[in-house]
Amino acid sequence: MHIVNSYKTLFLFVALICSTIGFAQNNKQKQLESRRQELRREIQKINELRSEHKTKEKSELSLIEDFNYKINVLSNLIKVTNQQANLLSREISANQNHITELREELKQLKEAYADMIVKSYKSKNQQSRIMFLLSSQNFKQAYKRIQYIKQYSNYQKKQGALIKAKTEELQETNVTLLKQQEEKKNLIAENRITQKSLEKERKDHQILMQSIKKNLSMYASQIKQKQREAAKIDKEIDRLIKEAIAKSNAKAGKKASSKSFALTAEEKVLASNFIANRGKLPWPVERGVVRLRYGTQRHPIDNSLTIKSNGVRIATAKGAKARAVFNGEVSEILRMKHVNPIVMIRHGNYLTIYKNLSKVYVKKGDKVSTKQEIGEIATNPSNGETILSFILSKGRETKNPASWIYKM
Repeated sequence: MHIVNSYKTLFLFVALICSTIGFAQNNKQKQLESRRQELRREIQKINELRSEHKTKEKSELSLIEDFNYKINVLSNLIKVTNQQANLLSREISANQNHITELREELKQLKEAYADMIVKSYKSKNQQSRIMFLLSSQNFKQAYKRIQYIKQYSNYQKKQGALIKAKTEELQETNVTLLKQQEEKKNLIAENRITQKSLEKERKDHQILMQSIKKNLSMYASQIKQKQREAAKIDKEIDRLIKEAIAKSNAKAGKKASSKSFALTAEEKVLASNFIANRGKLPWPVERGVVRLRYGTQRHPIDNSLTIKSNGVRIATAKGAKARAVFNGEVSEILRMKHVNPIVMIRHGNYLTIYKNLSKVYVKKGDKVSTKQEIGEIATNPSNGETILSFILSKGRETKNPASWIYKM
């Protein structure tokens, strides 16, 4: 009985380890599936926006940005799908090994159980049991033999129940295995389609780049001009933020040269709530895709040039509205010659900035709430594109919006 108990303890320990590993793998599979569905939705949004703009003649830069973005999303989708397929392969292999082990265990259990039944049958008649008890040398031995008969009977029942449980586990594992094999088959089929789409995008991208390289100096000149215009707007935004900081400090009786806002008790609470919602803030548009990400990066047309992006550029549908990503106060509405209006919203010592609006629904000093529409995003009449430039900063220091906006 001591050996049997040791075996059971070992079995439970191994089962616990397998269960923990299985849970971790299942959790990883769920995460990968969630990411895969996100990427599929993103590709769908890209295709929808492309369809909306197909009647317009886009600039080469816009087309290159489109290709780069879709190629990146398609590559990520293939990567995630491959990870899922590889994880399923490991799970299938583990389940196949588990089935082999279960069959062997079941075989041994049935053989042992059959042997037990034969022995039990030979000593089953009442006379044999009575003689077994009467042959005891004393009362203590007789009592132990009664206990042994009971334990033996209980052990038989447990072995029978264990065989039943093992049989059911084997059947369930077989069903799981078939399901996993079907899932893997579907993932591989989907990846083939995605791979073809990626190859087409890369081919079209290559053809366009070959055409652009013929007039690279002209494009480089246009790019530099646009960068100078963007830098001019960013400089004006920085000046307004600097002024707002100086004003808040002067009002609080502090040095105007301070680099951060002087906050009232109410503004401190607002800033604290803004920070608490990091990674959970809603998008500044209801539907859109990020065309240009935050940070310094190589220019998609001319690798010798770099783009310093203080925020993100989001492509959306014509007539789309810009939305406040959090409660706050409109601190400034910037209007410059040949530049579409820009709205700045303050959230304590944080700011969100919404560039390229055709209509503005708010005015300076207005209190706004999360997801409130603050204006309509301008659509470029020449190419039909509707792009919102979005910046998030702490005082004058810009932050990566992808770290703050939900699933950006």
